[in-house]
Amino acid sequence: MQPKDAAEDIVIAGAGLAGLAAALGLHRKGVRSLVLESSPSLRASGFAFATWKNAFRALDALGVGDKIREQHLQVQALRVVASATGEIVREADFTQQGKRGALEIRCVRRDLLLQALEGELPKGTIRYSSKIVSIEEDGNIKILQLADGSVLRAKVLTQAICYRKLKCSSRRSLYLQVLIGCDGINSVVAKWLGLAKPSYSGRSAARGLAHYPDGHGFEPKFLMFIGNGFRSGMLPCNRTEIYWFFTWTPSEHDKGADESAAKMKQFVLDKLRGSKVPQEALAVIDKSEMSDVLAAPLRFRPPLSLVTGSISKGNVCVAGDALHPMTPDLGQGGCSALEDGVVLARCLGEALAVKDAKGGSAEKERIEAGLRQYARIRRWRSVELIATAYTIGFIQQSDNAIVSFLRDKFLSGVLAGRLLKMADYDCGAL
Repeated sequence: MQPKDAAEDIVIAGAGLAGLAAALGLHRKGVRSLVLESSPSLRASGFAFATWKNAFRALDALGVGDKIREQHLQVQALRVVASATGEIVREADFTQQGKRGALEIRCVRRDLLLQALEGELPKGTIRYSSKIVSIEEDGNIKILQLADGSVLRAKVLTQAICYRKLKCSSRRSLYLQVLIGCDGINSVVAKWLGLAKPSYSGRSAARGLAHYPDGHGFEPKFLMFIGNGFRSGMLPCNRTEIYWFFTWTPSEHDKGADESAAKMKQFVLDKLRGSKVPQEALAVIDKSEMSDVLAAPLRFRPPLSLVTGSISKGNVCVAGDALHPMTPDLGQGGCSALEDGVVLARCLGEALAVKDAKGGSAEKERIEAGLRQYARIRRWRSVELIATAYTIGFIQQSDNAIVSFLRDKFLSGVLAGRLLKMADYDCGAL
């Protein structure tokens, strides 16, 4: 006997930071959602990320901020060093007061954050091994194809509400009102919305996590090296782990460096040894396990394309990397994804909370208006973050003599100020 059809108000594609934040925010608002995740379990690629005050405001709104604070050290200061000379070009105190209170930054392990968000969701919210591979149109009907052969169709139900129908591999059909694309930089939903394809920045990044079972002994400071053709940094997650990153512009001489984790680690060490990077910083990278070193090209969505691009269309929208992929130079990729989740849950939750006698057609209009409101709030924030991250990365990594001189003598304070300004943002409550 086949299971009966089930009604789902909202389907979220992707169980990353944006997807789980949106699902938890909606849950807090009393709205049920279903998260479709392409992998068989939670993914935690990238190891860790800098989590600034704006992200903790979002996490506090979701009710998991204090749990994450308990698991990670608060970073007290930033020190920026010129790689070519070893000179300290900028220091910033992270205990100072910003416009909206004290600054806060912690290096958060991605797996622990995803687990914290997942743990607050009702069982069955996430359905693994469910990947959307295409969205097609047949007249006025939208058809979403899943990797396992399941199909998601638009279907008009009673009261003139436009739903989409999902035929799962279990032969159980689902009806949904909203599709939220949190499916990453290669988002199928973003492609359907017509958003510009992410561009290659010309740079790549390697990231790793060094483990010290008996404690690393490093101060809770963010140490960054800039110039000389690369940008690198490290900061402690807790008493036993240190996260590090390294970005550079690949050349013909670098071919083969990404063939294995061992070669990539050696490539990074060789680059840093040719600069004025202290031995203790090199030791952190050398301490990393082979499996803990990853490399990937850095891509971003052209910011001007988002000025007029469709962040939402009807009852479909995008969030997280599906909306604003950016270079990591601001440390705001994960933070802004959490912001997206809170804002989206608030706008959509408020739209669904209204009940009136007009029935389904009015609800459909409110949903679409709620998604347009979300798009208005996130559009310019996304544009500014992408453009600022790209500019800061270009300046900080450059080995051009003129750019290096201006950066080290005059621009380092401006760049640090922009970094702190982007983090002093409040996405608001649910």
